[in-house]
Amino acid sequence: MFLPVIMAGGSGSRLWPLSRQLKPKQFLPLADAGLSMLQATISRLEGLDAELPRLICNEEHRFLAAEQLRLLGMAKANILLEPIGRNTAPAIALAALQACAEADDPLLLVLAADHQIQDVSAFHASVRAAMPLAEDGKLVTFGIVPTHAETGYGYIEKGEGIGDTGFAVSRFVEKPNMIEAQEYLASGNYFWNSGMFMFRASRYLHELERFRPDILAACRTALEGASRDMQFTRVDQAAFTACPEDSIDYAVMEKTEDAAMVPLDAGWSDIGSWSALWGISEKDEQGNVFKGDVLHQRSCNNFVHASSRLVAAVGVEDLVIVETKDAVLVAHKDHVQDVKKIVEQLKDCSRNEHINHREVYRPWGVYDSIDRGQRYQVKRITVQPGAKLSVQMHHHRAEHWIVVSGTAKVTNGDKTYLVTENQSTYIPVGQVHALENPGVIPLDLIEVQSGSYLGEDDIVRFEDKYGRA
Repeated sequence: MFLPVIMAGGSGSRLWPLSRQLKPKQFLPLADAGLSMLQATISRLEGLDAELPRLICNEEHRFLAAEQLRLLGMAKANILLEPIGRNTAPAIALAALQACAEADDPLLLVLAADHQIQDVSAFHASVRAAMPLAEDGKLVTFGIVPTHAETGYGYIEKGEGIGDTGFAVSRFVEKPNMIEAQEYLASGNYFWNSGMFMFRASRYLHELERFRPDILAACRTALEGASRDMQFTRVDQAAFTACPEDSIDYAVMEKTEDAAMVPLDAGWSDIGSWSALWGISEKDEQGNVFKGDVLHQRSCNNFVHASSRLVAAVGVEDLVIVETKDAVLVAHKDHVQDVKKIVEQLKDCSRNEHINHREVYRPWGVYDSIDRGQRYQVKRITVQPGAKLSVQMHHHRAEHWIVVSGTAKVTNGDKTYLVTENQSTYIPVGQVHALENPGVIPLDLIEVQSGSYLGEDDIVRFEDKYGRA
């Protein structure tokens, strides 16, 4: 058996406004109906002799990751939490160190959570072809058979053949210009660098020790100071923050003498932009991809995603139009790489449309900020059965709760009582309170906040079943 290690970090800023800092693209159902990209990556392993996957993600995404694993029946899968992103070399080192401590030096299959693979059978065949090479001590990368001259990917040049289907790696090549990319395609000796790997945990650690001992030492210290909480492993924040930042390619793969490559021809895409998503999606006769409530006239080769309302396109072509509850993107398909510059502008202006959607997911459910003024805010709140918000208080706001459906168990100071459909309650400023759903159906309520400050940081928590400070 092998241990899948799935890297679920990253912000996916080029897929704004759907992808946000607190809910990036790997947690969104962009390509597979009903499954997020993370869930599709895990489901793709079915049919292989794999253990429960090990996730690596940012601390702020822990409940998203845990819930998506739970929906796949994998609630016991371990999740390694990074307090800060340090690129792929340290992330994989944490997983390899933990795997060696828990098991007898397993094979690791390292995958990114935000890749799309259309031919699962071909993917399985390449994984199986990589296993004997990894068992022999090779550090195997998967080279994507290129379908066109692409300047957005790094390349791998194949060397001598190894075994039946593998090759030595002659060299790794940075993203080329178009002329170079066309030459690479014509030669037949170059493959796209997928960022997927297979090797023994100890072999990766050995090579990391040779070439980047500073990274390995920092990761060892971070893991030695780790704490366990449910299925989460929290590494020591100070130690990991001090770890140098580097990719596995630069830190190990470009330096080791034991790099090998297995070709992968399986309809792969990293879905790094809206045009890439248009490229892999099913289109109508005019080359359009429409998702949601979309009407069009005399329009062709467009990607239109409507999240919450009707979008109409008339006489346009080669456009990306993405509508969410709080933002609309209109871009030419040839310029979608510049979407991340809009995200940078949002940051510079201290706005929050790049951080969160209007709907915000919490471990207990979700809330939607449906209206806001200078001294008030209105939210629609859904609390899942058996879930409970933290015992808390606010210094600057009072709250009115109106139950729309379900039953609320309310703690309001020293009183605890039930509030049912069409009933309401009032929480004064400074009152210690809590909200719980004791029922078996979701609790829906409208919350009206009023006060001098309505920020989410005006929360003093006294108890929290989800371990939040």
